[in-house]
Amino acid sequence: MRAMTISNSSAATHAPPVAAKKPQTTTWHGEALSDDYAWLRDPGYPEVTDPEILAHLKVENAWFEARMAPRKPLIDTLFKEMRGRIKEADKSVPQKDGQWLYWIEYEEGAEYKKWWRRPVSAKDDQTADELILDEVALAEGHEYFRLGAIAISNDGAKIAWSVDDNGSERFTVRIKVIATGEMLADEIPGTLSSLVWVGNDRGLVYSLANEQWRTDNVRLHWLGQPLSDDVELYHEDDEGFRVGASLSANEQWLVIGTGDHETSEVRLVPAADPLATPILVRARQTGVEYDADERDGVLYIHANDTHENFRLATAPLGNPGEWTTLIEGSDEFYLTGFELFRDFYTVEGRVRGLDRLEVRYYDDPSRVEPILFPEASFEAGFGDNPEWAMDTLRLSYESMVSPATTFDYHVGNRTLEPLKVQEIPSGYDADLYETQRLEIAARDGTMIPVSVVMRKDREAAGPLHLYGYGAYGIAIGPGFSTARLSLVDRGFAYAIAHIRGGDDLGRAWYKAGKLEQRTNTFNDFVDVAQGLVDLGLTAPGKIAISGGSAGGELMGAVINQAPALFGAVVAHVPFVDVLQTMLDESLPLTPGEWPEWGNPIEDKAAFDLIRGYSPYDQVSAQDYPPLMVTAGLNDPRVTYWEPAKWVAKLRELRTTDAELIFKTNMGAGHGGKSGRFESLHETAEEFAFVLWQLGVAE
Repeated sequence: MRAMTISNSSAATHAPPVAAKKPQTTTWHGEALSDDYAWLRDPGYPEVTDPEILAHLKVENAWFEARMAPRKPLIDTLFKEMRGRIKEADKSVPQKDGQWLYWIEYEEGAEYKKWWRRPVSAKDDQTADELILDEVALAEGHEYFRLGAIAISNDGAKIAWSVDDNGSERFTVRIKVIATGEMLADEIPGTLSSLVWVGNDRGLVYSLANEQWRTDNVRLHWLGQPLSDDVELYHEDDEGFRVGASLSANEQWLVIGTGDHETSEVRLVPAADPLATPILVRARQTGVEYDADERDGVLYIHANDTHENFRLATAPLGNPGEWTTLIEGSDEFYLTGFELFRDFYTVEGRVRGLDRLEVRYYDDPSRVEPILFPEASFEAGFGDNPEWAMDTLRLSYESMVSPATTFDYHVGNRTLEPLKVQEIPSGYDADLYETQRLEIAARDGTMIPVSVVMRKDREAAGPLHLYGYGAYGIAIGPGFSTARLSLVDRGFAYAIAHIRGGDDLGRAWYKAGKLEQRTNTFNDFVDVAQGLVDLGLTAPGKIAISGGSAGGELMGAVINQAPALFGAVVAHVPFVDVLQTMLDESLPLTPGEWPEWGNPIEDKAAFDLIRGYSPYDQVSAQDYPPLMVTAGLNDPRVTYWEPAKWVAKLRELRTTDAELIFKTNMGAGHGGKSGRFESLHETAEEFAFVLWQLGVAE
């Protein structure tokens, strides 16, 4: 018999908490929608002060701690392993920007980094090193710390940055004079944006988060003036759109962009005169996404108007809406982005799901120079290349067996120069591991790519960890992870399912997992899991799975569909109450999410579809696998009550006593704990749960 709701945390260690049932019913499209656990949403949110709600979350946390307490030695072992693979005293490769070399550095034992620079003329003279921002000092005394944006003025004299110290993703901007350390009186609270210096470094451009945590504006602050005098340069009236600002590559233009998940619009304003009349590149057209930059009076536009995989077009600045194709859209090459430089430009994309980097030339459109890498499966991308006139490009590279490497690519002779390879202090021998790129048929015949890494001496049909996301057109690349080794070295294969809903194989791949085709994402994941069993890589019940946010929605959906396949499930800040969230347009993200999920308020078909897969709505009386769930009390993206309600309903309806534990970070948000080592504790807990539930020798 299950216990009733309890508020005494010590009592909670003897039985799993059970939330009280307080039925609430709403009517949509003539249908009643009942929710027994809606009371877990504090009516005062984002402030959470309801004593009963807080008591319930604390009891859940106490149950989590009680159940994980016997695993503490394993958690400590895993944490020690993971930390041992991180070089504690470490720094990035310096990069030149103007008269300075910039880099970041971690000191021994530090959770946060320090930002440094040195005059180029000083070369290797460490006495010239200048500490420009100290995250360690800024984070002192805070349970949570996250640096949002950082921007150095064009003359190099001042630095602006923003900080969130509670996980709410509302950042406060501060500014200081670098040479003297003088903090300016200017302070801008409530931002959620990049920071851009304009007006010959007299002004700072930013965006405020409104009451619904939406950035519907771009604002200009003149240094030394009161915030009440700040000028709104642009305001977006469509509540589903978000606004942001950046500088053009040549730093001549302030680029103001607005858009949702399928439509965008761009304006250009002279950076030296931010109050000038903006130039509209092209008025928004539903379904057309584009971004733009400028060189010598010519606009370069990356757009999906003629092909879903995007083309690159040009237009005269004086007639910005007349686009002429420079690079045609292609079924084969998914053009994900471009960057302009004085003498050439670069493009990034993917071919058959693998990254492709190219250098191209303004005076010879037929001249295409791909940057080649030796491995068959990898992740690569251009890094920080801040100057307009560059002849050497910084880029990054890694694979599932190759640690992260920083390269300089010398454009003139087309050679790669390795500058730094990720160091693993406790040791790493790549020859012990192998990686595979598989294709597994989904139930509709579509071949789903799967990236796998394992030890060469792994036993067949051993435990396997399967990760997926599958939303918003976000690709999950086959990159390197030091934490992952703690599973792989214990006999696990680690697999990434490149399911539809991400854009791993292009824009069509993304579209095939959204809106009315959303269930493809869940089916793909289940079919990949079964396919890995069929290939002899693992067995039913020996598969651990994990995902966060929309990937947490994936976790909820697949355990409703095929619970017996999985032996352990970890859902971080899971977006599981999809229907109720999409019905609540007062929530921060909801209007902007309708192009992704559908609008169940206005569309009965969307209501029925979402209700049919929403993990919370589809919980039923069946044997669910062991489950670990996390939430963040201050999370504005996936509100804490979604996982809290889901866990309560699972406890009520499931027909098994499999482990079910739930932890709410009371002082954090969507990303969990901050700090490079503190966050490892949560990974160690996750892996300890997986090893425990799969019965792997600890």
